Amino acid sequence: MSTRRVARVLIDSPLPQLDRLFDYEIPPELADTVAPGIRVRVPLRTAGRLVDAYVIEIDETDAAGRPLSLVESVISTVEVLPAGLYALARRAADRAAGSASDILRLAVPKRMVRAEKAWFAADPVAAPTIADTDVAWAEGVLDAFPGLPDALSAGERLALDAPPRPATLASGEDVGAWAELLAAAAVRTLAAGRSAVLVVPDHRDQAQLELALAGRVPSDALVRDDARRSGPERYASYLRVLAPQPCIVVGNRSTVYSPAHHIGLVVIWDDGDPLLAEPLSPGVHARDAALVRQELDATALLFAGHTRTTDVERLVAIGWVREVPARRRASPRVVLSATREGESRGARVPSSAFAAAREALASGPVLVQVARPGYAPVLVCADCRTPARCPHCAGPLRARRPGAVPECGWCGRSAPAWRCASCDSVKLRMASSGSERTADELGRAFPGVRIIVADGTHPVTRVDATPALVIATRGAEPIAAGGYRAVVLLDGDRMLMADELRIGESCLRWWSNAAALAAPGAPVHLVGVTGGVARALATWTQPAYARSELAERAPLHMPPVVRVATVDGSAAAVRTCVDTLREDLPNLGDEAVLGPVSTENGSRAVVRFDYGAGRAVADSLRSSVIADALRARRSTKGRQAPARATLRVRVDVPDLDL
Repeated sequence: MSTRRVARVLIDSPLPQLDRLFDYEIPPELADTVAPGIRVRVPLRTAGRLVDAYVIEIDETDAAGRPLSLVESVISTVEVLPAGLYALARRAADRAAGSASDILRLAVPKRMVRAEKAWFAADPVAAPTIADTDVAWAEGVLDAFPGLPDALSAGERLALDAPPRPATLASGEDVGAWAELLAAAAVRTLAAGRSAVLVVPDHRDQAQLELALAGRVPSDALVRDDARRSGPERYASYLRVLAPQPCIVVGNRSTVYSPAHHIGLVVIWDDGDPLLAEPLSPGVHARDAALVRQELDATALLFAGHTRTTDVERLVAIGWVREVPARRRASPRVVLSATREGESRGARVPSSAFAAAREALASGPVLVQVARPGYAPVLVCADCRTPARCPHCAGPLRARRPGAVPECGWCGRSAPAWRCASCDSVKLRMASSGSERTADELGRAFPGVRIIVADGTHPVTRVDATPALVIATRGAEPIAAGGYRAVVLLDGDRMLMADELRIGESCLRWWSNAAALAAPGAPVHLVGVTGGVARALATWTQPAYARSELAERAPLHMPPVVRVATVDGSAAAVRTCVDTLREDLPNLGDEAVLGPVSTENGSRAVVRFDYGAGRAVADSLRSSVIADALRARRSTKGRQAPARATLRVRVDVPDLDL
């Protein structure tokens, strides 16, 4: 019986109906070239064109079987899709009711011919060697957490609270102590002959990790992976990761999929940062992808941060993740500042915080955290206090400087002839102070003191040890040499007013990250906030706050106590999807589905389900997405208009938002 060689490929397409393996016959001229993991080009009959695809596996079938199309050509012989990466993408996509090709589009960079040729022309990568002094340094840093080195070697899932203080490296550079800790874990892993993948939210965190690793590992063993690099640089870095030599990969959320050789450690830093939540379909959070990868690769997994998210605390509570306490508990000196008797209740900076800042300025920089950038980010009617809105798009109006014409924060149009829709007044009043207005106010209060504004418009990453007032928005705080001599956290009450389920968690994370920039013993003043979140910051018991949040959400079936999926689309498509889900899972419960309700773009339903039912719910939702896409294709067959599916599913949304 004659046989033929067949390539099973995954087509690189966003269409959900193509998210499966297709068989293509390998022509004789490509028999020695086609291999698992490479990119090829194949014909797609339904589209009448050639498309890119990944070869997943090679098989032999009966030549007398059904006719198969031929592989058209080989794009590159580089095996860019290892079997482990495909398994991870498949599992992560199935968990999120998405497509594996969408995951791979994030993980595998586009091919760059020149970078590929330069890689093959260069000498092979040598096995990295770590000096004994660097291994001893790493062991010394990790010793602050008893049992951590052994747990990492055993491939456990761990959670720890990072030291809330700055650290000075041997090079003289200042970084957060957390960066030194994670660098030590990575150096120890690399010294054992295994790779480490360090996932951080943004370029600021990445820069700190790279500084902490510089000089400790060979330069060709430290791989930077982030979207800010050019296409050739990203592809060259990816080729280095594919090399059969261990390395340390540092990057943003998609770095969690990095196919590093013989991986031994995955680290997620500050998993509560929204930048680690993937906005593109299927929207898999880096934390969830790391959990899937740990199961597949049996690697150590470390969640670290200055706060504990409810997601990680839930895993600790059920025993899936083990908490590693520090040998010696350290915490900043947090002061809950409030207005004193005789002071105006509207005073933005109480006298205690003002005095602490004045005293600290005698020896170094002082950090003042504010909620928003700009001068006056919110304007209201001066007579009735109704929020001022743009007459074109209804966006909030703001002012860039005193007496300036108000402009819209959404569309950017100016509104010189604004008139209040409630009382017909034409007078505006500044309802909030942004970073620039705060800088003006504090500049008058502290004459002669250098003022530095750090926000999205004025990015500042580092300040020296000379006295200065640093006015920074949350998340944009620069690192100070030796740490800030005092930290003042303003606008806390305004931050807590946001209509979000996790706003308490978010505020605690913003404040804790800022407090961790203070020099040891320096005061941290939280202004105008009381309650559980303020107590958690003052006592530095963030895990306890996460536990209390979980306890409050449990009776209400709020995430992350349960998993939540949203279904968006036309009213008919959403209704069909919900009905199919109830048929597939009759024991799901009547209260599991909220809606459908009408939205601006159609209809939406929210599905709440236990973790044990996750696979069944995801499979049902995915089948509905595919069925809707096929219906859309049939409805436009023979027309010029493209097929457009209306159903969109997002699993593991953090908030219930109807």
